[in-house]
Amino acid sequence: MCKKMLLEITLLTLTAALHATPAAAQPLETAIAEDYAYLDELFRHFHAHPELSMQEHETSDRLAAELGSLGFEVTRGIGGTGLVATMRNGPGPRLLIRADMDGLPVEEKTGLSYASEKRQVNLQGVDMPVMHACGHDMHMTTLVGAARQLAARQDDWSGTLHLVGQPAEEALGGARAMVADGLYDQIGRPDFALALHVIAKYPAGKIILNDGLMYSSADTVNIRVRGVATHGASPHLGRDPVLTAAQIVVALQPIITREISPLEPALVTVGAFHAGTAPNVIADHADLAITVRANTESTRAYLLKSIERVALNTARAAGIPEHLLPEVMVAPFGAPTTTNDAALSARVRQAIEAGMGSDAFVAWKQTDMGAEDFPDLVNIDPVIPSVYFEVGGTPPERLAAGDWADHHSGLFQIDPEPAIRSGVEAMTLAALNLLSPAPD
Repeated sequence: MCKKMLLEITLLTLTAALHATPAAAQPLETAIAEDYAYLDELFRHFHAHPELSMQEHETSDRLAAELGSLGFEVTRGIGGTGLVATMRNGPGPRLLIRADMDGLPVEEKTGLSYASEKRQVNLQGVDMPVMHACGHDMHMTTLVGAARQLAARQDDWSGTLHLVGQPAEEALGGARAMVADGLYDQIGRPDFALALHVIAKYPAGKIILNDGLMYSSADTVNIRVRGVATHGASPHLGRDPVLTAAQIVVALQPIITREISPLEPALVTVGAFHAGTAPNVIADHADLAITVRANTESTRAYLLKSIERVALNTARAAGIPEHLLPEVMVAPFGAPTTTNDAALSARVRQAIEAGMGSDAFVAWKQTDMGAEDFPDLVNIDPVIPSVYFEVGGTPPERLAAGDWADHHSGLFQIDPEPAIRSGVEAMTLAALNLLSPAPD
């Protein structure tokens, strides 16, 4: 770590200590409102300084300093840049709250005064623009905001609180890396886990919570279709992998339309097709890159198995010899379905409603097959009961006018104040409920 960064973090720790956590005697909503100026500055910092997956070094430094200044014991370097901050506050359950830290290789075009101008060399050595184009800046700010409230209200809860800063959600694999690196060996198995995501398609500050499915699974399948190279004028002397690959692309579609129930969401999208170097050369291979999505683990497994079946047998039908059949490779960092524990979800909903009112919620509705790697953090043996909820990010008038950009766009932006304030309040209410002190 450079001397300048070390000095900045030292100053930050001192400054955060001077900015006392919100007074516990205040109503929660009032305390969060009075704390918002601090959180807004933090949000702007995170937004202006994004970092790519598994390279969130300065981000992790800042998050660790924020949580450490509140009295949390911070452990660094778990699964790369990951961290866990722990506060023990008497007997009781263990609660884990997770925020993801990474940005995306997207050039920001919002025109915001605090817009990112950051560039970073990725793990493949390519210089890229970087932007928080999915709201992870809001997630980290909300984590700190909830931590500030809970640190000030230790008389209102009992147990152990673990706050996780997770790397590489965008690339998938960050949650899995932290577990593989011994996260739970260090902190023990939590009794519950919570996480949230800001969502642009919903009104800013509204809470969205489903008692079951929240996100689809996501897998990447790469297929190398092999053939026999030859001159483009003599196709009969070779085996054309481009033709075979094209037939595979078409043959994959009936998996969805004829093998999966029309009432069961499933998706197979060939997003990339690369082959050849010249128009008069039949290449020796063609590469397909496919995203696969499902809403149940059984459908997910069926799709992956069926893709391999279709690829191999389409090649056989095209006359490709057995030793040149396609190589079907499922990327190791797929994401399972994100499905809330129904009983825990009902408890979280009740806690948020009691504190924020029933009008704090809008109904959850699946409109796409987005995915999330939070399940890799909780799908251990035995599974940790978990709840993942959403917080709206766009002013209602902009939603009505269609004046908003979806996630992963260079134009993506949220209205930070209502989103962060609601996120902090909802997460704090849920945590206080799950860490309720035992009755006398």
